[in-house]
Amino acid sequence: MSLFTIDKNACTACGNCVAECPIMIIAMPDKETGPIPVKNADALCIDCGHCVTVCPHDALDHRCGSPEELPLVDKNASLDPAMAEQFLRQRRSIRTYKEKPVELDLLQEVIGVARYAPSGHNTQPVKWLIIHDTQKVRELTGLVVDWMKDTLEKNPDMARMMHFDMLTKGWDFGIDAVCRSAPHLVIAYGQKQNPMARDASTIALSYFELAAYSFGLGSCWAGYFSTAANVWEPLKNELNLPEGHVAMGTMMVGYPKYRYRRLPERNTPDVTVL
Repeated sequence: MSLFTIDKNACTACGNCVAECPIMIIAMPDKETGPIPVKNADALCIDCGHCVTVCPHDALDHRCGSPEELPLVDKNASLDPAMAEQFLRQRRSIRTYKEKPVELDLLQEVIGVARYAPSGHNTQPVKWLIIHDTQKVRELTGLVVDWMKDTLEKNPDMARMMHFDMLTKGWDFGIDAVCRSAPHLVIAYGQKQNPMARDASTIALSYFELAAYSFGLGSCWAGYFSTAANVWEPLKNELNLPEGHVAMGTMMVGYPKYRYRRLPERNTPDVTVL
């Protein structure tokens, strides 16, 4: 199909689609003509769908989806500011998990929500790797510990500053303070040369973390794992990411062992206004 078509019987030439197009590839010479694509619009369009979803009369049918294919916004499901604050404050970084695996389908469902995270030019560069097998998580965590021990030998000052000495001793005593004995790991990765991939992955993992909480799951960023995944060859080999791709972030995930009853406080925001 062409980039978009207009139902002239439904279109009122309100101009919403013209104003909201982020790439400014929709023009409206006059109300009689209505919205039309500009020159090279097909190549420039990022398929964000704003034009379809902002039309109040379902008059625009785009190659990325028609009004009939895209769900209506459920106004009753919207959060007011108090509800949003409560939800965001309730989320905790979970570091103790039940010895109960999360269904693979459920993890994929959470990722299905996280895919709606914004990305530059709607490039959607984030790819996902689920380490679902709990024993595999332990093996990979052991490789992270190997990296820490190697770093302690080669760069002891930096390693101790990062607490590698305590973490490795804990591991040798059976305490996993690296991945917190999480049953699963979820890794967001992307092309190393893509300048938008890292920010997009961070945002997508943040969406994942919030969505996981709404599904009754707990999660926590696995920073040590993410760093090792890009510098320690044995771990890189085990992850076996596609050529030219690197891990952008890792999330521990599982069913929380404990529930929190109160909301801890945080520092007052340090804000500068220009």
